[in-house]
Amino acid sequence: MADAKLVTCLRGAVLDVAVDIRKGSPTFLQHFAAELTADNCASLLIPEGFAHGFQALSDDVQLLYAHSAPYQAESEGALNLADPRLGVDWPLPLANLSERDRTHPLLGEDFEGIEP
Repeated sequence: MADAKLVTCLRGAVLDVAVDIRKGSPTFLQHFAAELTADNCASLLIPEGFAHGFQALSDDVQLLYAHSAPYQAESEGALNLADPRLGVDWPLPLANLSERDRTHPLLGEDFEGIEP
């Protein structure tokens, strides 16, 4: 399961998004988005069981992540940023994506989430 994260923008601006992927959750596949900027000093706490993504809104962005557990590559998963099931309204066109981010499959109708 994904660990909890605290994300803070130290330079520039991002749209930061958390998606509930907890199996059986009443907010399953719903998302929360917030603009984090160096100027607003806001942070976003992303609980365990939520996927996380962001879009840079400025050219020079620096983020600080605080994790509740050490990184484990074998536990890593991902969602497709353009998946219509997520309903994220990205403010800018999705561009300059890594090969990894570009090729994630869309969620199938059989995706029930991860165990909380």
